[in-house]
Amino acid sequence: MANPSFDIVSNVDRQEVDNAVNQAAKEISQRFDFRGTGAEITWSGEEAISLVAETEDRVKAALDVFRDKLVKRGVSLKALDAGEPQQSGKTYKISAKLVQGIEQDKAKKIGKLIRDEGPKGVQAQIQGDQLRVTGKKKDDLQAVITLLKGADFDIPLQFTNYR
Repeated sequence: MANPSFDIVSNVDRQEVDNAVNQAAKEISQRFDFRGTGAEITWSGEEAISLVAETEDRVKAALDVFRDKLVKRGVSLKALDAGEPQQSGKTYKISAKLVQGIEQDKAKKIGKLIRDEGPKGVQAQIQGDQLRVTGKKKDDLQAVITLLKGADFDIPLQFTNYR
């Protein structure tokens, strides 16, 4: 029998994000403080969201509404990389993108943490934009999951394929 293992991934449920965008757009269109400010939120490509309003404080408020909807839908705010408001003509725009996958340098940091502080006999291998962790005992893998949940890597981590 093969050693127990699990994968560490950083993915966002696109449907939940889409629901959050739609809910934020609906709230922005209905709220009194957004009337006449031209505030709107839309998808701009596969992994990016665009927020537009006539004033800087309204576009920031629209971003706060969107973040609130993401939290209510169970999407980690670490997965949202929102830029600063940029003036574009008479409007202000914030471009936000979804962070998917684990970058190489973050994967190396996670692997180093597992080697340094994890139980003996547990190994982490980088496989593209995810990590595979293997060990002799399932208890060791549970200890690694607990260790990683306590650490902060500025990305949301999920643990899949636990066997």
